[in-house]
Amino acid sequence: MSSVFHVRAFTFTDYAAAHALWSSIEGMGLNESDTPEAIGIFLDRNPGFSAVALDSAGAVIGTILCGHNGRAGSINHLAVAKTHRSLGLGSRLVEYAFARLVEANIPRCNIFVYNDNHGGNNFWLKNGWVDPNTWRVLQKHVRA
Repeated sequence: MSSVFHVRAFTFTDYAAAHALWSSIEGMGLNESDTPEAIGIFLDRNPGFSAVALDSAGAVIGTILCGHNGRAGSINHLAVAKTHRSLGLGSRLVEYAFARLVEANIPRCNIFVYNDNHGGNNFWLKNGWVDPNTWRVLQKHVRA
């Protein structure tokens, strides 16, 4: 395995490979927001904020979805193929997203990680993210 990889903007043509990667990641929560149509809308509303990492053969080995609402950024689906972990790839993807948020003058970013996603939580906490325990996320589907 080579540690050579390239990070670039996530485009809709990356969807199938990205979804296959997401489906292989333990703890990754996929739902109705991860259909091709929903991801296409997300990418259109947040052009250039999301990224993929490609290996030397051009295969998708990492992803990050990033967007913002004008006040705060959000990150979803940071994923790195098991074969390419511990090479700094996750950190590079986060740096890519943060650079876009800085360019857009967005001062902070939120992530959503399932409580039982121990690998994901360990990554984020090890990389300086904090759990303030000051608020909770509540959710309700808007469609029947």
